[in-house]
Amino acid sequence: MDKSSALEYINHMFPTETSLSGVEPLMQKIHNEIRRVDAGILAAVRQQSNSGTKAKEDLAAATHAVEELMYKIREIKTKAEQSETMVQEICRDIKKLDFAKKHITTTITALHRLTMLVSAVEQLQVMASKRQYKDAAAQLEAVNQLCSHFEAYRDVPKITELREKFKNIKQILKSHVFSDFSSLGTGKETEESNLLQQLSDACLVVDALEPSVREELVNNFCNRELTSYEQIFEGAELAKLDKTERRYSWIKRRIRTNEELWKIFPPSWHVPYRLCIQFCKKTRKQLEGILDNPQEKLDVGKLLLALQRTLEFEDELAEKFGGGTQNREVVNEIEEIGRGESDSRDVSDIRKKYERKLAANQGTETEEKDRNRDLSVPGAGFNFRGIISSCFEPHLTIYVELEERTLMEHLEKLVQEETWDVEEGSQNNVLSSSTQLFLMIKRILKRCSALTKSQTLYNLFKVFQRVLKAYATKLFARLPKGGTGIVAAATGMDGQIKTSDKDERVICYIVNSAEYCHRTAGELAESVSKIIDPQLADGVDMSEVQDEFSAVITKALVTLVHGLETKFDIEMAAMARVPWGTLESVGDQSEYVNGINMILTSSIPVLGRLLSPIYFQFFLDKLASSLGPRFFSNIFKCKLISETGAQQMLLDTQAVKTILLDIPSMGQQTSNAASYSKFVSREMSKAEALLKVILSPIDSVADTYRALLPEGTPMEFQRILELKGLKKADQQTILDDFNKHGPAITQPIIAPTVVPATPAIPSPPAGMNLASVGFIASREDVLARAAALGRGAATTGFKRFLALTEAAKDRKDGPFRKLFNA
Repeated sequence: MDKSSALEYINHMFPTETSLSGVEPLMQKIHNEIRRVDAGILAAVRQQSNSGTKAKEDLAAATHAVEELMYKIREIKTKAEQSETMVQEICRDIKKLDFAKKHITTTITALHRLTMLVSAVEQLQVMASKRQYKDAAAQLEAVNQLCSHFEAYRDVPKITELREKFKNIKQILKSHVFSDFSSLGTGKETEESNLLQQLSDACLVVDALEPSVREELVNNFCNRELTSYEQIFEGAELAKLDKTERRYSWIKRRIRTNEELWKIFPPSWHVPYRLCIQFCKKTRKQLEGILDNPQEKLDVGKLLLALQRTLEFEDELAEKFGGGTQNREVVNEIEEIGRGESDSRDVSDIRKKYERKLAANQGTETEEKDRNRDLSVPGAGFNFRGIISSCFEPHLTIYVELEERTLMEHLEKLVQEETWDVEEGSQNNVLSSSTQLFLMIKRILKRCSALTKSQTLYNLFKVFQRVLKAYATKLFARLPKGGTGIVAAATGMDGQIKTSDKDERVICYIVNSAEYCHRTAGELAESVSKIIDPQLADGVDMSEVQDEFSAVITKALVTLVHGLETKFDIEMAAMARVPWGTLESVGDQSEYVNGINMILTSSIPVLGRLLSPIYFQFFLDKLASSLGPRFFSNIFKCKLISETGAQQMLLDTQAVKTILLDIPSMGQQTSNAASYSKFVSREMSKAEALLKVILSPIDSVADTYRALLPEGTPMEFQRILELKGLKKADQQTILDDFNKHGPAITQPIIAPTVVPATPAIPSPPAGMNLASVGFIASREDVLARAAALGRGAATTGFKRFLALTEAAKDRKDGPFRKLFNA
């Protein structure tokens, strides 16, 4: 039941008086339950009492079992100790006998070896005195092994005596061997037939002695062999640079003559190899004295011949003895200069080039493994290349100066003999002087790389830089001079550039040649960086030279545009002379339009054939940016323009626009025609809008002007009114109304400043602020013009450079202005 009070329980069981009759049965039931619970409690108490007694009995039994186990363990331990004592007693006598046996055996062995050592030393002494080298060599090995067994008995007097005696015998053998070898090469070997065999046996003795004995013997032999060499070539007659080849002939003849004689030396001694090393060191020392002699003036021819013979000798030694690696790809790298990898090049040629490079890399790895293997062999792996020839390096300045003079003279001759023309059918349309110049540079580079790959090659590379800069200057000087107009504003040139058809072709050839030199100079630097010593490779850079040729390309293309622009002067003047105010009817396109068409049709096909797409695109951009605004400004130079004249001029404008849009197809280069057409349409639409304003009625001319030419200025609007033939009074009324409403945009347009030499509108009255009326283009206009000229420039770095120069051309200072004024 729940936790409730007794009262609540009673009230629950007996809620009414009538229910009290059930009290007795309930009481009886409770008493019965009490009796049942008491009986259960009693039974549980009895059971718990019985369980406690049994647990005590079990615990007592377990304790007794543990005591018995401990007793048994103690018994076992006691018996084990007794057994151990018994075993030790049994084995004590056996150990004594074992130690005694070991000591007796060691003593017998030591005495036996001592007897052998004494006997061997005595025999060795007899062999040494009789020079029995072959037997002495074997005996030396035996004595050395026996002595190693007595290292622990060094303090024993007898052993010390024997070791000292053995040391003296080795010294006697050494003196005998050195004495016998001193007769080698004196002719005694022919008189005494057994001398060579005796010396061959002596080599066995030397190998059995300390390694220092062999080193000393070989060094003495090499020094004795080279004594006569030093005496011969230190004399006044042969101590000259032109006698260098005779030095190498002497050592080669010496080795060849004594080849059979020197076979007495074991191959592991590498006697010819060691002799050549000593010879190279002595030769280098003598050559340094000759080269540093201030009384002797070095001759370039003799110097190079001596260096060439020295390099050939070093290569022979490296091939004979191993050591040193040589770049097999030097010639291939130089041959690749100037070939490029244009689209017209055959795929198989490119594949072969990379196959050669892969083979060269694999060959280099093989040589590196071989070199490492040779270095592990005693006496091998020495690098003969450069051991003598490196002493020539500080004195090759006169060679570099000679090559520079030769190159400069050759350059002058090439430029003087240059026809400034290219044969028909030529693929690259490059001037022969540029290709011939790089051919000579390649020959010089090949010649120098065969002589040295150190500082001299780096100095020669600097010569190549100066020569190529000089060639860029000569290409720059060949361009036509002078000029006016929009290009003059950009370049700062004075006068006009008049170019003939031949001049245009020459300019294209200069552009192509400068591009060829730009590309080939980079290939030259890449090849030299692979050939030259690694520590000098970082200084090999042609960026300054390439910048020079980039400047030539920029100047040439700008000159080409300006020359074509100059041809339009006559047609622009003819346009201004047409009596537009008195025309009676509209007919075919005017004669000046035909003249513009003739100029373009005679020049554009040639230019499109000669120029690459990127430079032809730049040319089109500059031409459109010049002719479009110039045509617009030329309308203001006309006198009165009637409605019929305006219609005729509008027809001419459409014809000029069509001609300009057809230029890419004339040049057979239509890759970027879409962007060019959009640019031309935008420029020519200004002229069309101007003519539409002139055609509009008087009462709506101001609104039309604002709508079609929102960038216009009040002065332009006044000039339009003059072209329409209005009188001053009528003009003033319209101008007052125009100024009252104000122009849509007050920023000046570019057109009046496109051609500074021929202003687009009349000179302003005295005292008027030119900037306020639109004569000076703002910085925003210049940047906008640069953005228009450089559209699509993100595709090529060169066009981006041209766009930047166009944007900065109106500045009076800065690096771009200096570039144009160069």
